[in-house]
Amino acid sequence: MQDEYPPTLYNWTGGMPALERLTSIFYKKVLEDLLLQPVFQQMGTEHPRYVAQFLAEVLGGPKTYSVERGGHPNMIAHHLERHLTQAQRVQWVRLLLEAADEAGLPDDPEFRSAFVAYLEWGSRLAVINSQPGVEPNSNAPMPRWGWGEVGGPYRG
Repeated sequence: MQDEYPPTLYNWTGGMPALERLTSIFYKKVLEDLLLQPVFQQMGTEHPRYVAQFLAEVLGGPKTYSVERGGHPNMIAHHLERHLTQAQRVQWVRLLLEAADEAGLPDDPEFRSAFVAYLEWGSRLAVINSQPGVEPNSNAPMPRWGWGEVGGPYRG
């Protein structure tokens, strides 16, 4: 493997094994949570893996989610008409951060700052896209999250 500086957030997390561990722990928590369980009760067994692939791509890893699942427009489509609430969003972020600790994701301030920034951005976008009558951008590019450099989530 070629050394990269700075490493992608994906590599910093520990790659797919770390993200699969994260989503496995997280979705177990979600299914036990009174506020979130109704939203996810119908999810398939592959859902945690798909979310791990999505996070991997967002954090600078392989583009598996885009190639196999349709990229960001597909993710947005899963949120349409879900009527997510701010309380659900906050609980979702809280449980994901708990799962990140349990999964052993890096806890250095630089990584956690970037990771939390993505979770805040992405979860707020999910709430917006879940409201009645939203017509999402079917060409929305996959966000690419980094260490806070200028350019935002849609940089190339």
